[in-house]
Amino acid sequence: MSSFKDLRIVDIFYQTSLFFPMPVVLISTLTDDGKTTCGPYSLVQPFYIAGKDYYAMMLCCRNSSNTAQNLIRSKKCVINFLPDRRKYFKETVRLGWPGDTPEEKMKDFKFHLEDGLMCREHPGEQFPQVIRESFQAMECTWMDSLEHCEDTRLLREGEDKYEQDSYHDFNGITSPYGAHFVLRVDRILMKRKYYNAIVNGVKAASFPPCPVDYGYRDSKNFWYHRRGRMIPELLPMRQTTVDSVRYVAERIDPSVKFTDDACEMLVNVPRVFLPTILKGCVKWAKENGVSEITAKEMQIINDKRNKEKKKKK
Repeated sequence: MSSFKDLRIVDIFYQTSLFFPMPVVLISTLTDDGKTTCGPYSLVQPFYIAGKDYYAMMLCCRNSSNTAQNLIRSKKCVINFLPDRRKYFKETVRLGWPGDTPEEKMKDFKFHLEDGLMCREHPGEQFPQVIRESFQAMECTWMDSLEHCEDTRLLREGEDKYEQDSYHDFNGITSPYGAHFVLRVDRILMKRKYYNAIVNGVKAASFPPCPVDYGYRDSKNFWYHRRGRMIPELLPMRQTTVDSVRYVAERIDPSVKFTDDACEMLVNVPRVFLPTILKGCVKWAKENGVSEITAKEMQIINDKRNKEKKKKK
């Protein structure tokens, strides 16, 4: 006999049929007169994380919301992550009341706004402002070219949904009431304390106090979990052998050889990532006229990779 019960799946299942932890963010967008307005969201997650020309987040929201309509119009937004303070969360919940206009939301706004990096780097363009109290923020652009969403229209006055012959699968208007936005990450802004932690090494005390949202569990309360103490758990180290690294390396490109000391420098790489790492090494070797990669060349490749990572930060 199963120890589980079969719970019926209903609309907005992540709130009504599950206990589903999610991030709590405020998303800044631009109104039609160029002012910044903010709305709370939890359905925002990493989308493109590697192997593409850019990195991206995915936002799922009601397509008639201020945020959705502003994104369709201006393409720009900021994902603001606020620290866990009760007064901050109270204001976040207030900003989430459906139907309020941007003017009503921002009239008694409790946070402070400031320009982000995109505004300073592109002085001739308009960008939503960043919430100063955030411990980190992501300046993003909606990639409306995906699924050919360039001609997405705004809702007309009096409309509460999109009535269309067909809807997109993963970007733009995806149902009469829903929208998904693939948001290219243009800049990640980080307060100095947490920037230093990521660059210099994270410890348990380095993590920001970040609230976790469990959604509208009933008609009265918005439930969330306050951050507890971060606890580290050692990663299982499964070291491969030089022979196993060489086995994979020999099948990447026979014109580029790896010596044993080069293979030894890769024994700690998880097997699933090894082909990608080796392909990058072979690409570098061909670009630099190298037919045999030794420990010396591996160190050059590692130094190059580390410099590229620092440039992205």
